[in-house]
Amino acid sequence: MAHGSPELTLYNTLTRAKEAFAPIDANNVRIYVCGPTVYDYAHIGNARPAIVFDVLYRLLRHLHGADRVTYVRNITDVDDKINARALRDFGGDIDAGRLSLNEAIRKVTEPTYDQYQKDVAALGCLEPTFQPRATEFVLPRADGKDDMVGMIQSLIERGHAYEAKGESGREILFDTTSMADYGQLSKRNLDEQQAGARVAVEAHKKHPADFVLWKESSADEPGWDATFRVDDADVAIRGRPGWHIECSAMSAAYLGEVFDIHGGGLDLIFPHHENEIAQSRCAHGSAVMANYWMHNGFLQVEGRKMSKSEGNFVTIHDLLHTEKFGGRRWPGEVLRLAMLMTHYREPIDFSVKRLEEAANTLNRWRRWIEHSGDGSTLVTEDALEALSDDLNTPRLLNFMAEYSSDAAGVWVNTEYHNHKLVNYDERRRVGAAALRGALELLGFAHKAEADEKPILSAISQRLALIREKNWAEADKIRDELLAQGIQLKDGKDPETGERVTTWEVKR
Repeated sequence: MAHGSPELTLYNTLTRAKEAFAPIDANNVRIYVCGPTVYDYAHIGNARPAIVFDVLYRLLRHLHGADRVTYVRNITDVDDKINARALRDFGGDIDAGRLSLNEAIRKVTEPTYDQYQKDVAALGCLEPTFQPRATEFVLPRADGKDDMVGMIQSLIERGHAYEAKGESGREILFDTTSMADYGQLSKRNLDEQQAGARVAVEAHKKHPADFVLWKESSADEPGWDATFRVDDADVAIRGRPGWHIECSAMSAAYLGEVFDIHGGGLDLIFPHHENEIAQSRCAHGSAVMANYWMHNGFLQVEGRKMSKSEGNFVTIHDLLHTEKFGGRRWPGEVLRLAMLMTHYREPIDFSVKRLEEAANTLNRWRRWIEHSGDGSTLVTEDALEALSDDLNTPRLLNFMAEYSSDAAGVWVNTEYHNHKLVNYDERRRVGAAALRGALELLGFAHKAEADEKPILSAISQRLALIREKNWAEADKIRDELLAQGIQLKDGKDPETGERVTTWEVKR
């Protein structure tokens, strides 16, 4: 950990308390976060964990060193909808041996996978150290890394899984009664999980809470050929894995049997994360899977739960590239700040008003940086303490407002003492440096960078609208560019008298 850094504390869902973070190995801090299912474009709810855990990743890199943090975010491409589409579009190629099932799935998911990478990059997220795809970890691997079939076999051998015949074919099921403390994360014990109460009653299960590890595929369903050793006999089941086993296998493959932090959305606590813990602990014989479990809160849109039936289902791509939400496009950094204005464990009401507030705040900060200081960067003790207090981004944003205010003094932290600046010019210089440092910690660029082509195209469109006297649409383009840090200046050509528009980066 960096010299003089504050103690990092994190809220651990497993214990329902904030705890001091102590990594297993300070030279290799390990974090796993559940990523998207790449069946369709990622929605705005998917953006929240990507941003939250990117901030955590950046903080850990700052505290421990960029080369001492391993961040794994999986890609779920094992899904019945994906499999069905692969069979529909490429079934003939699969049958003829021209494509494997994995290759067909890759063809189906590649466009949405690529779009997700572009979306989260636009949100300012760093690439994780590894982004494993579930399809690559179904069957035993040539490199010997953990795989789903191998982990299921370990569970069978350790007495935690069994074969049973269900209505749609044979299954390998996890035996929840074999684990004495099943339910620690969600605080649900088996006695509370009664038949008919959130858990389907199926006759072939030993207990209603038992869940699928491997499910047989019918002749017209895609599947992988796998053989399990059950009761001293080989059982071949062409099928596909259950939902939970993928994360257990991929986290072990890259982070080991026990690692530091597991993250995801609040909706994943039960059953997904609960069942991950059960599989991993029972397969490895370990006391824990991860030492700290972190979960971001729910997101609603304009006061309502987001859903297609409500008509308020919004993708990241929609926000970045269309005018569906609020009648304008929103830069990724505005979406990022809108998320960080609320503490990650609290619910968010995602609204046009919130985005407008975020855009105005970013513009104000960039104007301050542009006209203050010498370009230097300072990470203050206040900023680090705020983030180290369970990623308290609202508290840090309050400090940033102070850094960019003429009225407020700036505390400068030295090795020996703190002192408050009273000189106006020095206060502005240090405030701008502190603001730059905080922006970097949160994942915002503060340097002026701009691609001319889209800017010139937007200016051309605006001038055409002005000639048509469509002032509302022309103003919308001007405001969108300003939200991206591009300020337009209108003038007249001295010879022709025609309107001329120039631009500059205001950051």
